Amino acid sequence: MSDTSPRIGLVGAGGIAYAHMPGLLRLGSVVVYAQDGAPELATAFASAASAAGTSITVVDSLDELLAAVDLVDVVTPTFAHAEVVRAALAAGKDVVSEKPLARTDADADDLAERARAAGRQLYPAHVVRFFPAYVRLKEAVTTGLLGDLAVLRFVRSGAFPTRTPWFADRALSGGIVMDQMIHDIDIARWVAGEVVRVSAVSVRGGTGAEPVEAAHVLLTHASGAISHVAGIWGPQHLGFSTEYSVTGTLGSLSHSSRAEQDYVADLAAPEALDGFLPQVDPADDPYGTELQEFVAAFAGGTVPRVTAEDGVAAVRIANAALESLETGQPVDLAPTTTEVLA
Repeated sequence: MSDTSPRIGLVGAGGIAYAHMPGLLRLGSVVVYAQDGAPELATAFASAASAAGTSITVVDSLDELLAAVDLVDVVTPTFAHAEVVRAALAAGKDVVSEKPLARTDADADDLAERARAAGRQLYPAHVVRFFPAYVRLKEAVTTGLLGDLAVLRFVRSGAFPTRTPWFADRALSGGIVMDQMIHDIDIARWVAGEVVRVSAVSVRGGTGAEPVEAAHVLLTHASGAISHVAGIWGPQHLGFSTEYSVTGTLGSLSHSSRAEQDYVADLAAPEALDGFLPQVDPADDPYGTELQEFVAAFAGGTVPRVTAEDGVAAVRIANAALESLETGQPVDLAPTTTEVLA
């Protein structure tokens, strides 16, 4: 590994940290701080670090991490994103934050503004924009292959994340809408444009040991296109899957992860990767591609395919869906300043 490789700070050691770590180790050495699980994370990837010619160091405080690194990757629980990102920006670091950028609209707006004021780069890890099936969809829309979009349908299913209790607390995580469905909310906006109205319904059932939650979010785009986003957190045996069907005036494009899987991974993988995260091909790792694109931008490269403003918009739409769940009424979204200026 080159001496000019960045020193990367990873804050958090939960399940998503295990998805980020392989890509981080290909980019540079990693310094980890977490309230729980950092030693176990470092042990799980010790061999990978050695093979990559990099290293993993565990430190005892966020301040120690910030003093030792060039950039920061925040993979803490959702409700802690804002506090850690603020600290990293204040320390003069460029930052990657796991989605959602923040739990509240106010915090998301504040983080984007702080990054602008500090002259630092901030990118939300909306990794689905880097999965090949969704890259194909974006290309089909951008090139006009589908014509004017009319109806978009997205479905995302997986096991209810029972391992960590905060996921089930809507105040902390935003529930299935903010944690899981925000991926497809972001994709819908990415391909069909700004959202002007949001409606949502949800249901939760099952047992305390085996909870189940499902939600449906209907997005009306400024163009007139309609997106239906469905999410399922099911029983623990439910494997992760995604699908979409997008129809425009010139045709349709569909995807099903179950139908399109062209490899079978029978590998010794860290146990922290479970049924609420997708299985990825190690040779085509979207998490690694995402991080590589962000780190290249930090070094002066091109602007990534997802920006802080995209993260703010996704949080705004997801919170509108949560408001609709509570009130039973659709929520109209006012144009952002960027949209008005456009």
